[in-house]
Amino acid sequence: MYDTMIGVDLAKRVFHLHVASMTGHVRDRKKLTPLQFRRYMADAPNCVVVFEACGSAHYWARQMMELGHEARIIPAQYVKPFVKRHKNDRNDAEAIVVAAQRPEMHFTTVKSEQQQARAVVFRARERLVNQRTELVNALRSTLYEYGHTFPVGFGHVKRIAELLEAPDCDLPALVVTECQDLVAQIAEKTERITAKDKLIKQLAKESAVARRLQTMPGVGPMTALAVEAFAPDMEQFSCGRDFAAWLGLVPLQKSTGGKSRLGKLSKMGQVDIRRLLIIGAMSRIIGRARHTIPDDSWLGRKVAMKPKMLVGISLANKMARQIWAMLTKNEDYRDPALVGAA
Repeated sequence: MYDTMIGVDLAKRVFHLHVASMTGHVRDRKKLTPLQFRRYMADAPNCVVVFEACGSAHYWARQMMELGHEARIIPAQYVKPFVKRHKNDRNDAEAIVVAAQRPEMHFTTVKSEQQQARAVVFRARERLVNQRTELVNALRSTLYEYGHTFPVGFGHVKRIAELLEAPDCDLPALVVTECQDLVAQIAEKTERITAKDKLIKQLAKESAVARRLQTMPGVGPMTALAVEAFAPDMEQFSCGRDFAAWLGLVPLQKSTGGKSRLGKLSKMGQVDIRRLLIIGAMSRIIGRARHTIPDDSWLGRKVAMKPKMLVGISLANKMARQIWAMLTKNEDYRDPALVGAA
């Protein structure tokens, strides 16, 4: 369909292009500014344009698609083995083309503007949570220097505030002032996190995909939004196991000589979805939720025999496969136990 492939090494001010035929023969090399690159691609015949996954890659991929080109994004770790000797932008652009022409190569799905916008909201909330955690730790460490020990966690900030407001507080006045300032900052971050939570719930209500995902136990608005924002089109996975492997919810393999050796969790996939699925799975097997699990079910037998964390990861793997089935078949969640009984 196309006879030309262009590898683009993106940067802030200068792009390096490697133009080659589909068989790998070099046709041209260019060094262009973003404006020059846009003009060059507008005049170029339709071709395959490949970007390395990095900042602005999805934006430029969408721009190329609007111009009639076929845009692809390749993960950086797949490009690195094809870089010849010295690392520079010129060689990077060539390596992008060489890697993209491999028949077994996997590419990243180009995200829409809506997907990226939802990802921005998700990342903003995560950033606020991290900042609040930093403030809480700073507050606890300051009080620890004066002999006051508080457990880890945001839930103990109220006790700290009561200590600072107590009339018999033994802390120096300057320390009390600084700690009260930290408490005020924590309260401000909490208000902003609450506002983000409301926004995420609203976004989840507006999306049919997010509403469908929330029919599964252990999947809330946060997990549903993360799947919608960060996961690619499920059609690119041949089965649910492939999606679970993409998330990193599979054992790390170190097999050789025909002997299989499986280790700990690989953690080689999408961090946010994997973490939220594990949290959702743990919420189904600890606390009061544990008493609702039938003893003769798959989950009930696992909980009775295995450590809770191991069961949680196994359940998260199963949830990932169920999510793939739900999205590929456009169906709501169906309890496997009830389906089997029917």
